[in-house]
Formats: sequence, structure tokens, C-alpha cells
Amino acid sequence: MSPAITLAAGEASQHRPLIITLFAIFVAATLVITVWAGRQTKSAADFYAGGRQFTAFQNGLAVSGDYMSAASFLGIAGAIALFGYDGFLYSIGFLVAWLVALLLVAEPLRNSGRYTMGDVLAYRMRQRPVRTAAGTSTIVVSIFYLLAQMAGAGVLVSLLLGITTDAGKIGIVALVGVLMIVYVTIGGMKGTTWVQMVKACLLIAGALLLTFLVLLKFDFNVSDLLGKAASNSGKGSAFLNPGLKYGATGTTKLDFISLGLALVLGTAGLPHILIRFYTVPTAKAARKSVIWAIGLIGAFYLMTLALGFGAAALIKPDEIIASNKAGNTAAPLLALHLGGVDSNWGAILLATISAVAFATILAVVAGLTLASSSSFAHDIYANVIKRGQATEKQEMAAARYATVGIGAVSIVLGALARDLNVAGLVALAFAVAASANLPTILYSLFWKRFTTQGALWSIYGGLVTAVGLVLFSPVVSGKETSMFPTSTSSGSPWRTPASSPSPSASCWAGSARSSPRRSRTPASTRSWRYGP
Repeated sequence: MSPAITLAAGEASQHRPLIITLFAIFVAATLVITVWAGRQTKSAADFYAGGRQFTAFQNGLAVSGDYMSAASFLGIAGAIALFGYDGFLYSIGFLVAWLVALLLVAEPLRNSGRYTMGDVLAYRMRQRPVRTAAGTSTIVVSIFYLLAQMAGAGVLVSLLLGITTDAGKIGIVALVGVLMIVYVTIGGMKGTTWVQMVKACLLIAGALLLTFLVLLKFDFNVSDLLGKAASNSGKGSAFLNPGLKYGATGTTKLDFISLGLALVLGTAGLPHILIRFYTVPTAKAARKSVIWAIGLIGAFYLMTLALGFGAAALIKPDEIIASNKAGNTAAPLLALHLGGVDSNWGAILLATISAVAFATILAVVAGLTLASSSSFAHDIYANVIKRGQATEKQEMAAARYATVGIGAVSIVLGALARDLNVAGLVALAFAVAASANLPTILYSLFWKRFTTQGALWSIYGGLVTAVGLVLFSPVVSGKETSMFPTSTSSGSPWRTPASSPSPSASCWAGSARSSPRRSRTPASTRSWRYGP
């Protein structure tokens, strides 16, 4: 074990009461918020959309809290610390993606939906098949995203509590899963939104503190910071130039193109982002909330530069990899080094930043679980199984049962993915969302001749293509860094198989073979809207 990791473990052990106290304070505070919100959740609109009572700023803050996940704080910092310029490409892709959400999706989606993506599709098409497809896609994308959060939780808490056994790490993943089930089943959208707002404030404050300390360390000279990072990385000037991770071969170049498409196009198809547009009273407020989110998220991703390059400058790459081979502990280790590896301040800063990261994970998993359970209850249970005859009480009960089931699946898969880079795992969720959800949403909003058959071909075609390529990619098997490292071959060389042309082609082909059953007016041009 490297000296830095030994010191980190020692500091964590020495100050474990402080660490546990900080974690307990946050968990207790969020549980109080959840219980308070749960008492105000009386109807399906309260559970799914928070009663549509949140302002544009509040929703923008919650959206940023939903979006700035463990991938942003832990995964991107680790990717930059290990791969320099190529690691920062994640930040660029995540930020640019919001322009697609703002310009194409936010306002028309709020105009045409009620609670889920299935509502948008069902207005013009046969309800049962499109709601089944939309619900299936929502659950699959959410589970992929949940993998990253679970993996981040296992790595983070294991570092702080000195847990090195696989059983202990799996236990941590299970604990996070139980907490997210409690948040969603009790608080619904209201509780989840308030938790996300609190978490966003904590995360931005924590990143701002680390950014200030990093710049202070180098007398606010960014050139010195980058030079030290390049020197300390052992890769020299290549660390600051493109191509360290992507671009060396034709395969990695295609992988980078696929990654860029996944990040830029995937955001507007993420279920836990889409349902956020329904928590505000009007479409105008939905658009304003996205503008607020862009500002907050943009400021945060600029700070990831300081986090990643600061870790590269102050910590040897071998030490980061020794803690977690995917680099997910770079940000907490940076906090330890900035405060002093043998000082009380180092332990306090490590515990504080780690508690913030844990808060990030809990808030995001709650949002993801709510999105998937809501889609199951509202689309599949109420409108497919019960054919629209379910009461609000039955629908909300189904959502809570679905939360337990999705939580159990996420715990199992998260335990398997605990050693993978969380930014890379999130990219897989973006890849599936970009392939299955976004083409369908855009066709439904803007194409008059879009049909039920086109929607089904698009969603299922995108899911089969994207998920199939993921299952046979190096993320799952074939390499030491894979989920199943003992497997000798992956079958596919691409780590982020995104945005295959098959969904768009399927949309067109399916619609061309059939005629619209209902109004040909695209949702983006309709003046009516759901809700108050």
C-alpha cells in the first residue's frame, strides 16, 4: 500500500468518530426533510411531480443536484488526475449537453406531458405498447446510472472506514440502497427535490473550497498548477494534450466520438432529468430552470479542472490507483493532502469532502429510483396492467413496491461494478439514453407522421443495440479493469457504444410502414398542457 493511502487510512482510523458523526448528521438531516415532505405528499401529483409547486430557481438547483452526481465529483476528478486533458472531455460533454435539453426538450416536454416520458408518447399513439416501451427504457437507463452511484458509494466509504474486504464493500452498497428506498417511499418527489437542493449547495461549496485551496497552494498561478500536474503524472507534456486515453488507435478515436455523442445527446433522454420538468407550474418556468441549472453546472465543471489537475499535481498516480484503480478517490485524497496528511485539518477536510460526496450519491440515487419507480407505476401498472382503472392510492403503492425491487437490483449490480470508474459507468447510461430515448422524444415532439410502430422500433431498437454493445464491451469483460476481469474476451472494442444510427433509422422505417392513429400535430406545437 502506498504511503499516501496508508496515511489516509491512518487518519481515517484516528478520526473515525468525526467521520461517522459527519455522515450521521447528513443522513439524519435528510431523513428529517424526507419525513417532513412525506407528510405533505397526499396525491399522485405530489408523489410524482412535487405538486408542481417549485419555482424555476428551486427546480434549477434541484436539477443541478440531480445532474452533479458521483461521476462529476469523483469520476471526473479521477479521470483528469489519471488522463489529464482526455479526462476533462467528460466535463465538456456533460455541460454542452444542456444546450440540447434547453433548446429542444424542456419547454415542449412540459407542455405535452404529465409525469413521465410515456405521457408524451401516449397522447398521439396507442397507450399500452408505447407506455410499456417507455417504462422499460426508463428502468434500464436508470439502473445503468445507479451502477455508478453505488460504485462510488462503496469506494468512498470503504476508504474512510478502512474497509478492504469485498464483503464490507458490498455491505456499504447495500446500505446506500436501503437509504434510497427510504427516501423515495416516504418523501416522493417533494422529499427528493429538497434533498437534492441541499446536496447541490453542499457540493458546490465543497468544490469551491477545494478549488480555492488548490489555487492557493500554487499562488493562483494556473500555469504552475498545470506544469506540476504534467511533471508529477510521469507523462510530461502528453498529459496536457489530447490523445492520452483517446486517439492512440482507430478504435480509441471511434470510442471518443461515441463518448462525445453519448454525453451531448444523452442528457435530454435521462429519465430523472426529464421528470424534473414536470415539477414546475409552467413551461416557461421549465425553461428558466434549465438556464439556472446551466449556470450552476457550468461553474461546477470549471472547478473540476482544479480538482483533477490539483490531484495530479499533489498525488502520485500510483498512489491514486492504489486506493482505487479507476481513480474514484482522487478528490478525497486531494482534500487530505491539502489539509495535511498528518494533521487534524487533513482529517477534517477529508471527512467533510467525503460526507459531501456521500450526500451527492444519496440524492442522485433517490432521484433515479423515483424516476424508474414512477414510470413503472404510472405507465406499466396503472395504464397497461390496470388499463387506466387504478386509483391514485393503488398507483402510489405500486411505485413504492417498485422502488424496493429496483433498489434490490441496483444493490446487486452495484456490488459487481464497485471497482469501475464512475464517470465511465455514467457514460454508459448516457449512451443508452441517447440511443433509445432521445430519438423517440424528438420525433414525437416535432414530426407529424410519427407513429406507434415508429416509437416501438426506436425504443426497442435503441435498447437492444446499446445494451447489447455494452454487454460485450470491455466495461463488462475482457480486461483487468472490467466488471468481470477473469473473462478473456469482450467481443467489442468500444467502451462507450453510443448513439447508433439504428434508433433514428428504426423511427423512420417504422413510421413509414404505418399511418398515424391519432392527431398528426406534434407535441411541440400544441397549446394545451397537463396539470395546473
